[in-house]
Amino acid sequence: MPYEAPTHTVERSLRATTGAKVIAGVDEVGRGAWAGPVTVCAAITGLRRPPEGLTDSKLLTPRRRDALLDVLEDWVTAHALGHASPEEIDELGMTAALRLAAVRALEALPVRPDAVILDGKHDYLGAPWQVRTVIKGDQSCVAVAAASVIAKVRRDRMMAELGEQGDGIADFAFAANAGYPSPVHRAVLEERGPTAYHRLSWSYLDALPRWRHLKKVRRSEEAAALEDGGQLGFDF
Repeated sequence: MPYEAPTHTVERSLRATTGAKVIAGVDEVGRGAWAGPVTVCAAITGLRRPPEGLTDSKLLTPRRRDALLDVLEDWVTAHALGHASPEEIDELGMTAALRLAAVRALEALPVRPDAVILDGKHDYLGAPWQVRTVIKGDQSCVAVAAASVIAKVRRDRMMAELGEQGDGIADFAFAANAGYPSPVHRAVLEERGPTAYHRLSWSYLDALPRWRHLKKVRRSEEAAALEDGGQLGFDF
C-alpha cells in the first residue's frame, strides 16, 4: 500500500523562522511495552532526498524496516540512540523517562542540534531544547521518519537478543513481541511472574493476583498520596 512520502517542510520552516541550521528529528519506541527500555532515536538528515519507501516505522513490514535500516544508517548525517531502563521508568514515570532517553540520544550526537522536531503533540523535552512538535511527524517529516525506523529496528533487535538469554527468558518470546503484551507474553507472565526486565509500576500487575505484591510505587506518587491522605492512582 503506497504512503505519502515525508518531506522537509518542517525543517525548512524552522530554518526560515528560527535560523536553525542543524535540526534533529526525534522519535521513540517502547512506550507501551511491559518489558524492556523505552528507546529514543535522534537523527539529523539535512535536506537531501530521502531513501525510497521511508515513512513511519509502524506502516512498514519488519522485512522492509530491516532493509531500510541498512540504508538509513549510511544515509543520515548523524544519529544516536538513548534508552531509559525499566528501573528508570518505574522510578521516574514515563514522561520523565522519555525525556531522559531523548536527552541521552541528543547529547550523543556529534553536534548539538539547533532545533528538534518531536513526534506527537506533547513536548516532553522542554528547555533548553528548541522544540517543534508535529502530530504524525513520523509520517510527514523526513528526519522524524528516519528516527522512527532506526529506533524501532534497533530496539526490536535488542529485545530479540534479550530473549536469547537463559533462565526461561526465551519463553516470553521477546523476539516476536518486543516486550509488548502478546498472548504468549501474558500467559508466561501470569505463570512465572515478571523478570528483571519488566516494568513493575505498570498496571498489568493489578490483574495478576500472584504477583501483585511486586508492584512498585513511584516515590513522587507515594509522597503525594501521603500528603493528600488519598489513594494511590496510576494512569498508564
